[in-house]
Amino acid sequence: MNIFENIPYNIEKMGNRKVADQNDILIMQIALKPGQIVPLHKANSNVHLLILKGELIVELDSVDRKAKEGDLLPVKYLTPMTIKNIGSCDATFLVLKTPNPSQINKEKL
Repeated sequence: MNIFENIPYNIEKMGNRKVADQNDILIMQIALKPGQIVPLHKANSNVHLLILKGELIVELDSVDRKAKEGDLLPVKYLTPMTIKNIGSCDATFLVLKTPNPSQINKEKL
């Protein structure tokens, strides 16, 4: 898969697709049109956000951080977050989750 081809933009809401899904890692690609947002949620694993294109505001635990192409942001497990495309162009980024959240849920059972 080439992450720069067929980016999953969606007019109505954020787009997303799985890039890798293994026990030790889950990689998702998120695509946001200008003004679109990833709604408030808690990180369900240890997360790193790798910005591939665009300008974002990443709110982590009520603190805003600007992020642009090439930035890598760590996010601790269970941190509340929202992500918004604040630019005038499309934005896309990778969400790297270690371990895969499915493994965290299994450990809790």
